[in-house]
Amino acid sequence: MRIVKPGPVKDRKWTPLTVANGALALALEGGLLAALFFWGLETASGTLAGIALGVGSATLAGVVWGLFLAAGGPRFPLPAGPEIAIKLAVLGVAALALADFGHVTGGWIFAGLALLSVAVEYTEWGAPGETG
Repeated sequence: MRIVKPGPVKDRKWTPLTVANGALALALEGGLLAALFFWGLETASGTLAGIALGVGSATLAGVVWGLFLAAGGPRFPLPAGPEIAIKLAVLGVAALALADFGHVTGGWIFAGLALLSVAVEYTEWGAPGETG
């Protein structure tokens, strides 16, 4: 199996597998933001600090995602290897956040689904794109 960079969403060929994976990826992105927000609320010592930490961590993840990983075409495109590494790192932070505030099983499930989604997106199972 070779690594394939999927490219912008508008240029992809959609199959039932890639549509299902697109839905999973969107759910993971939303879960990432929610996990970081609720982690901030649970971790900080006060309500305002929790809101600030939650909003700040989710915003930071969103900025990194938008700059390097946006499905519509990131602001700073990367080769496939670094893009995969950053995507797994950011999604891994969400899994760790879930585990840190008591949802260990949810963290493992999130991590497994993230690995599955990235594997489908960046291999020949997903829509063909440029190799990298």
